[in-house]
Amino acid sequence: MDAPALFAAGAATGLLAGLTTCAAVQLGLLAGAVRDAERPSGPVAAFLTARLVAHTCVGAALGVVGGAVQPGPRVRGALLALAAAVLLLFALDLLGVRPARRLLHRSTCHTSTAADADGPPCHTPRSPGTAARLRGAGRRTVLLGAATVLLPCGLTLSAELMAVASRSPVGGAAVMAGFAAGGAPVFGLVGVTLGRLRGRLTPLVAVVLLAAAGWTLLSGLRLGGWMPAGGGGGTAAAAASAVHVDASGRQTVTIWALDRGYRPALVTARAGVPTVLVLRTSGTRGHTRAFTIPSRDVDIVLPVSGDTRVDLGTPGAGRLDFVCASGHFPGSITFR
Repeated sequence: MDAPALFAAGAATGLLAGLTTCAAVQLGLLAGAVRDAERPSGPVAAFLTARLVAHTCVGAALGVVGGAVQPGPRVRGALLALAAAVLLLFALDLLGVRPARRLLHRSTCHTSTAADADGPPCHTPRSPGTAARLRGAGRRTVLLGAATVLLPCGLTLSAELMAVASRSPVGGAAVMAGFAAGGAPVFGLVGVTLGRLRGRLTPLVAVVLLAAAGWTLLSGLRLGGWMPAGGGGGTAAAAASAVHVDASGRQTVTIWALDRGYRPALVTARAGVPTVLVLRTSGTRGHTRAFTIPSRDVDIVLPVSGDTRVDLGTPGAGRLDFVCASGHFPGSITFR
């Protein structure tokens, strides 16, 4: 595909990401950027520009060296946990929690001359203190926009796979620039709306950020291998049929990667025998194609259709957790 086609494909993916729950974390960062803006259009534009530049640079890097620039699952899990902490901080800020406001350097000044007014009097618009706060807010907005590239969802990973497959810095940059541009209308509309409705929607926005923080933390813990993975559905019969031992004693565990999870997600296999994991896809285009084994620091990109064999060696008794590369769809193989 040439650069315009890659840009269009990225833009379609970005628009879809902006209209789904994939955007929850990044919209949380945007809410923090416009929190105290008198005119939200400026901070929104700065946020979106920084987001576009960051995604374009990452896309170019992916086009050159592919997955080699991608951090491992434990690093990504730590980044998601950090993102959850940031979202929690913004939520507490919206709810008026003083320690959170101080950490974010929010103003607690007042314009009243009453003796019982809360906090010191505000500076006038022309004062050096106000100018310094405005510069700090601008830097924070740019950093928040650039940080969105560190918080990938499934559709972001799909765009990154296209950038890797382009094998070109121009193609990779086109895909990720298109992805950022495709989501820009939704981000822009939401950002301006949040800025203009300051105060009136504060409790609702805070609740959304708290929910996004919990979801993001859960994904990060799964991706880092720091919590029991659990798993999706699947019957006992399906799990049993996924395990086969041939005449030579070699064990094969077959797991399907579907668009909405892995089947079976919970498998029991024999310990102490040579084992091969077969990951099977058939028209799969979701982010389950990016398969992660946190304990082995392994990421595997699966084809849209086909079988991918992973040699697991001779596992001892215990559980081997796996999850998609965004931490959303977990599963495990228990060796006994």
